[in-house]
Parts: sequence; C-alpha cells; structure tokens
Amino acid sequence: MNGLERIEFIDSIALELQSRMTFADIDTYFRGHKVPTQENYPTNSKRSYSKDMLSEVSEEVLFKIAEELSIETPAKTSNPIKEVTFWKAGHFRLFLSHLASFKVQTSHLQTALRKYAISSFVAHEDIEPTKQWQEEIEAGLRTMDALVAILMPGFTESKWCDQEVGFAVGRDVLVIPLRRGLDPYGFIGKYQGIQTQGKSIGDVAEAIFKTLVKSPKTKSKILMAISGALSNATSTEEALEKVTILKSLDNLSKDLLENLKKQVSDNTLLVESNEFVNSFNALLSKFGVDKVRVGKQLPEAEWDDIPF
Repeated sequence: MNGLERIEFIDSIALELQSRMTFADIDTYFRGHKVPTQENYPTNSKRSYSKDMLSEVSEEVLFKIAEELSIETPAKTSNPIKEVTFWKAGHFRLFLSHLASFKVQTSHLQTALRKYAISSFVAHEDIEPTKQWQEEIEAGLRTMDALVAILMPGFTESKWCDQEVGFAVGRDVLVIPLRRGLDPYGFIGKYQGIQTQGKSIGDVAEAIFKTLVKSPKTKSKILMAISGALSNATSTEEALEKVTILKSLDNLSKDLLENLKKQVSDNTLLVESNEFVNSFNALLSKFGVDKVRVGKQLPEAEWDDIPF
C-alpha cells in the first residue's frame, strides 16, 4: 500500500465511523484496538478526528479495523511503512520544498518556524547519510500536514520539486507558495502565495504560521500544536513566547482556550510564575474566557463571609 492508498484507506474508515458511531463510541472502539484518543478535539468532525487518530497506526491495525467494518481493503504490501523519526512529536509537520542551491536559507527558515511549534522537513538537513534519501523524502511527503514551495527561477525545471508539489496536490494538503522571483503555476496557481521580497526569515516564518491558522485544512492542527507547546513548556520564556503568538491572532475558540487553561494549570512551573499567569490571563480575557485561578483561591463573593 503506497502513500496515497493509505490516505484514501484511512479516509474510507473515517467515513464509515462517522456514519455509524458517536464520538464516545469511536473512542471506545479505538481503545479496543489501542488507537490513541484525544479529549477536547478542536472540531466536531468525527471524520477529521478519526483520520487524525488513525494517521500513525500500523498497517496491520488498519486492515483489522477495515475487516471488522466490512470495508474494502487495498492490496497488502510486504514492506511495512517505515517509522518516521525526523518530525518533532506534537508539532505541526511542514515539508519545505526547495532547490538545493537554496538549502542554507531554507535551513534558517526551518529554525525560525520552531517558535510556532512547526517541525519542518528539509531534505538536505534531515536525511541521514545511511538512509535511502528517496525513501525518506517519500516518508516526509506521506506524513506531512502541509507543504511550503519556495518558488524561484529553476523550481519548475527541478523534477524533484515539481513532484513534491504534485504529491501534496494529490493528497489534498495545503500548499503555501513562497514567491521568490516565481509566481504560483499549474495546480497551485490558485494560491496567491506569500511575497518574500523585502521580508526577513522571521517575517516569512510568521506569514507561514498565520496562513496555517487561516486555512480550514490546517487551523485545528497548528493550534493544537502551539497549545501543546505552551502547556508543556519547560521554561517561562518559552511559554510567554507562545502566549504572545496566540495573542496576535484575531480569533480563538473558547473551547480551545478552556482546554488550554486546564492543561496549563497542571504545569507547576507556569502557574508559579506571576509573569506568566498575568500574561496568560490577559490572553484569556481578550477572548472572553475566565482567568485561570492559581492554588485554592476563593471566589471574590466568598470573601464577605470571612472575619477580619
């Protein structure tokens, strides 16, 4: 089963689950097959939820589930899908398609994107010399959440870059063109793209993040990634950076923020920092969510009952 067949196979399972089960039923069913589940999923789409949860499970489990649901299965492959090790766990997965001559700048962009909880795949940097590079590129394309195409003279002549974009179009994942002397063309001609002229690497990274937030294809995943990076931060500086990023957005759902508030409350490092709590509460207030309460603080209405 190749990459595209796997995607279509998972989607067929997700459609069947959507039509037959409630969210609670799906979670119970997944636990029986040791498929991961997630509380407070940011959308109410059972199809999207099922696809996300099934994306990392083994081919063997997928075939077993399909058999139970009486879903037609593609031909089994004798070569199991290799474990992908270059993505950072919990981060948004972004494939950077670029010319080899632009690998230094692309590597710098990869670094700049990390502050947004984006794990980027740069072939010239991420492929181990001992591995077959083509297999690793295919693994990155198969498991990416979106693709950035750095369009510059020579891009269309590169068979590899053109095929990488074609793979993304075939998978129907978001393609973000970066216009660096070349406009979007062909199947990605419908995208306006991001003009990079006069922008710093940091500016381009920010523009990519905001594009991911705006797109229905990627919004839930990128917000989940940055929320997870915030709640699991190992330093207040890192957490404050993520709060600042979230504050810069125009709209965040109350459900997402309520869930984030619960996760943050479990991080002792963060709730013991007055600077962080004040900044985080400012974020919550901006979107109409009650502030986080630290410790066992009594509600204001109860102070009247306490003798002075």
